Amino acid sequence: MRRFLNLNVALASLAFAACVTINVYFPAASAEKAADQIIDTVTNGGSAAPSSTPPQSRVAPPAPQGTTDAEPATLQPVAWLGRAAGLALEAMVPAAHAQANANIDISTPEIRAITASMQARFEQLQKYFASGAVGLTSNGLIELRDQASVPLAERAVVKRLVAEDNRDRNTLYAEIAKANGHPEWEADIRGIFARRWIQRGAQPGWYFQDADGSWKQK
Repeated sequence: MRRFLNLNVALASLAFAACVTINVYFPAASAEKAADQIIDTVTNGGSAAPSSTPPQSRVAPPAPQGTTDAEPATLQPVAWLGRAAGLALEAMVPAAHAQANANIDISTPEIRAITASMQARFEQLQKYFASGAVGLTSNGLIELRDQASVPLAERAVVKRLVAEDNRDRNTLYAEIAKANGHPEWEADIRGIFARRWIQRGAQPGWYFQDADGSWKQK
């Protein structure tokens, strides 16, 4: 009997673990679409690079097997719990599938204001991206990488623009995570934006920072 009790506990733990895994799912594909929309707005169109994120797939749980008249009475509690766990998983899979296709909300007034601020500043920064003076970093920010290429009279302005843009970028990533009810998603959102700024926002000839910190030209 103790063996059957241990099986019950194991099955219950498995169902609980499945529930926890589903609840913390991060909708990467939706976050990428949201990043592309903001980047296109900021850069007035961007490079329109296609998304590289594969579509999410759904794997259905195995169908629970019912008991038969030949099953011993002592096995029925285990079979019942297994059937219940299977039904619970079936109920959770559609929820996970819906979450995988959920849209990331970027329509809050705060996010719109940050996007507009970055869009207005981009017109001033664009020539410094083109000259290579400013580059895109691997953590979703920008950096004055070649101060010598900026005329002395403009250096203070460029430093201010970079600082202001980085402040907006940091606030943007945190605000998107907060607006969608998951502040813990900030690092994931930042990572997606960092990649899409380079892939979609950067134009040929712009400099970007590789994962190891080295600068490369697109």
